[in-house]
Amino acid sequence: MYFAIFMLVILLVSGLIWLLDILILRKKRQASALGEVPDPWYVEYSKSFFPVILLVFTVRSFIVEPFKIPSGSMMPTLLAGDYILVNKFTYGLRVPILNNVFYPIDKPKRGDVFVFHYPPDPSIDYIKRVIGLPGDQIQYRDKQLTINGKVVNLDFIAPYKYALNVNDESGSSRAVDVTASRLTEQSGTIKHDVLIHDIMNQYSPGSLGDRLMQGETVTVPEGEYYAMGDNRDNSSDSRVWGFVSEKHLVGRAFFIWFNFDQWRRIGQSIG
Repeated sequence: MYFAIFMLVILLVSGLIWLLDILILRKKRQASALGEVPDPWYVEYSKSFFPVILLVFTVRSFIVEPFKIPSGSMMPTLLAGDYILVNKFTYGLRVPILNNVFYPIDKPKRGDVFVFHYPPDPSIDYIKRVIGLPGDQIQYRDKQLTINGKVVNLDFIAPYKYALNVNDESGSSRAVDVTASRLTEQSGTIKHDVLIHDIMNQYSPGSLGDRLMQGETVTVPEGEYYAMGDNRDNSSDSRVWGFVSEKHLVGRAFFIWFNFDQWRRIGQSIG
């Protein structure tokens, strides 16, 4: 969000300088000189920057925006270090910065991998998978997801080993090798893999995670979505901080365009 604000400021400033030069400043320079007068440096920079910034700002705001995956909460679908593209118009065209929809197109579907503004701090962007739609009744107990009374089947694939960064008693971070079970899950029309660990998560009293662990059935409110990470036992998601409001939606992730460490991931679609 801060980068978008910065780009908007530069866009407005450079555009205003260029416009003032066309309407006022250029005429004054020409009137006070006998020959051709070169543009001042600030006008030259504005004329050069404005079209480029306008193009980039338009593409990032309304068409597609790049993001980098910072953590392993969406493993094995997305890995830390993946650079992805997010479709910005799938869930409707939105006013930059304010994020209000001015041209509705579609809404998130169950199984979508979507980017949104983190509900407790909208200046931060998060990525998870859409699990529950408005009106859905959700249960999640003993690692088993149930939606509207229908159990979501999990088909075991194989053990999945990866390095997990943990903090020791001194606060230093170190990598620990862990093993999870890799399973296939069907979310709507999308079939994807998830990771399940042999651990029992703890949630704050009253949180969605705590209520679900107690056996409660949670109903997704209108205009909101229930989100979970594919790395089910290593994800801060709706179980921790609640539902995702439509006003916080950014777009749908659809493509991995780069990864410095794993080149074979380049070009993979996200589903």
